[in-house]
Amino acid sequence: MALPRILHMITPLKHMSPFDVNMALDAGYDHAIPYTNVTIEDVYGLVQDAIFSRSPDGTKRTGMFIGGKRAIEALDMMDRARKAMVPPFEISVFADPAGSFTTAAAMVACAKKALHDKFKTDLKDKKVIVFGGTGVVAFASAVIATMDGAKAVLVGYDGPERVHRLTMEANARFEVNLDFADGSTEEQKAALAREADIIFAAGPAGRRLLTRAQLEPAKHLEVAADVNAVPPSGIEGVGVNDNGKPIEGTGAVGIGALAIGNVKYKTETGLFRKMIEADKPVYLDFRDAYALAQKLAS
Repeated sequence: MALPRILHMITPLKHMSPFDVNMALDAGYDHAIPYTNVTIEDVYGLVQDAIFSRSPDGTKRTGMFIGGKRAIEALDMMDRARKAMVPPFEISVFADPAGSFTTAAAMVACAKKALHDKFKTDLKDKKVIVFGGTGVVAFASAVIATMDGAKAVLVGYDGPERVHRLTMEANARFEVNLDFADGSTEEQKAALAREADIIFAAGPAGRRLLTRAQLEPAKHLEVAADVNAVPPSGIEGVGVNDNGKPIEGTGAVGIGALAIGNVKYKTETGLFRKMIEADKPVYLDFRDAYALAQKLAS
C-alpha cells in the first residue's frame, strides 16, 4: 500500500491560508498539515522532522509549502529548508506567500500574451508601472517583468521611503534594476501612467487606483492589468473578465482579475502536481511559476 502524500504547510502568520490548503488537496495531496507562527529559525527543525520520519522513498511523497505575506521572508525560509536536507532524505518545497508568486506570474504572463497577440511585441524594454508597489504581488510582478527584459517601476502610496527600501531589497536579492516612484497623489499617479507601456494594478481589494481620465493621456500604453476582483475595479474601464479587451478612450487593452485568476489557479495547481509527480526533489518559486504561467496563458 502506497504511503499517503503529505504536505507540511508553514507560515509566519497566525493562520495558514485556506485557499492554499484547498488548492493543495485538490491538486492531489492526501493530507495538508498547517504550522503557524513559524520563524525562519524554526524551519530547519521542521524540515528534518519531516525527512527523517520517512524512508528516502517516503520523502518523495512528502512536501513543504511556504506561505506568509512577504516574498523575501518566504525565499529565506526556502533557503533554510534547502540547507536542512540530508540527501537522500530530501523533500520538495514550494514558496507562494499570499499567493503572490503565482498571481504575479499569471499577470505578467497574460500581459505578455496580450502584447504578442495585439501588438506583435514582447516585454523587452517596455516601461512597466506597477501600482500597489509595496504589496507582495506588485513586488513579485515587478521582479518577474524585469527578469524578462522590462523596465519596471514600483509605485508606493505613502511616500517614497518604504517603496524605495523594497526596491533596493529586490535589486540586491535578484540582481535586477527596478526603479521606484511615489504615487501618493492623483497628480503623481497620472504622470506615471503617461509614461507607461504597461500598467499593473496590484493594490488592495476594492480600491480604485487609476481612473479612465488618468489613462487616456497615456499615449504609449498597450496593456493595463488589474488583479482586484472586488468592486470597484483597480483600473476604471477594465472589467474582471476582460482578456485583451480594448479600454475605451485609450489605445490599450485590459486584462481583468478573473482572467488573471484563471491562469493563477492553474499555475498553483500545476506546481503542486509537479511536486507530487517529481522523482527528485524540486524547489519552486516565482521563476517556476512564471515559466508555467506562460505556457498556460498561451
